[in-house]
Amino acid sequence: MYILFGVLIFICILCFILFHWRKKRIICKICEIQLQEKVCLLNRIMEPFGFCYSPSQDIITSRVDAWQRKYGYCSLYDKTAVHFSMVFDCEPVYFNYDNRTWMFEFWKGQYGISAGSEIGIYYADRILSPWEYDKALFHSVSDRELLSISMTTFYKGTPLFTAKQPHWWLTGFCPGRCCEPGNLVIHVSITFKCETMMYCFLQSLLQCGYIKCGVTVCDMTACFTISKPCSAQPCCKRCCKARWAQFKNRLFCKLYMWVTKPFECTLDKILYLYYFLPFVFRHMLCMKKNRKQKFHKPPRKERRINGI
Repeated sequence: MYILFGVLIFICILCFILFHWRKKRIICKICEIQLQEKVCLLNRIMEPFGFCYSPSQDIITSRVDAWQRKYGYCSLYDKTAVHFSMVFDCEPVYFNYDNRTWMFEFWKGQYGISAGSEIGIYYADRILSPWEYDKALFHSVSDRELLSISMTTFYKGTPLFTAKQPHWWLTGFCPGRCCEPGNLVIHVSITFKCETMMYCFLQSLLQCGYIKCGVTVCDMTACFTISKPCSAQPCCKRCCKARWAQFKNRLFCKLYMWVTKPFECTLDKILYLYYFLPFVFRHMLCMKKNRKQKFHKPPRKERRINGI
């Protein structure tokens, strides 16, 4: 009995030593990799998930060719978001233009262990009646219909990041930061391709409840701020599930910061998770609603190349 107990203690100590040795080895190797090489490596890792890393802002953002593009948008995404640890404010703006109903939607809030914001541009195949908005499937715009979008996200008055790019789904996420959606504000700038489309959008924006003096127009660029959404929010946002989701988000956010505390930069933190705790990396970037999405831990060949 005592021998078995001693063997168990020895195995535990050996596992701890190996675990600590592997951790130190990964940390040292990541520190040795050049910045540009790390950026390319992380972008290659995140490409199947539809995201990339922005070194100038130290954020995760969405790719123009992200796999999410072919699925478009429907209101069910917002209604079920809380089940995937996403708690946010959403502001859909519908308007008719060019014989189609368009929808520009703005999100800000908590996405798992990341705080961030999104802007999506979608359209329906025809002009919809208002009572059809909630059930319709909207398509992502094509490359020739991409609009130049810019957004600056603030947390309690402090700027977090600025994202700017011609896009159909512009996003920005700050891993390791947890906040309530009401504490985030986004300053939005959209450059339209024609005045007709811009004024159709602005008219709908004003009908949603935004004030005219809060919107600035220069040529074909409209600028405005989204703080408290004027649209009715999904019922699930105010239920116990949302509070439970935020509790888990805060807990996992603290765990993320504790595990990755050897590093300060998001780039290094995520690479560290990828090599040291692949299942945590998977949980961070994989959406549960996309169960067909595959994730494979770093292959042995890649680990040998990087000396990990």
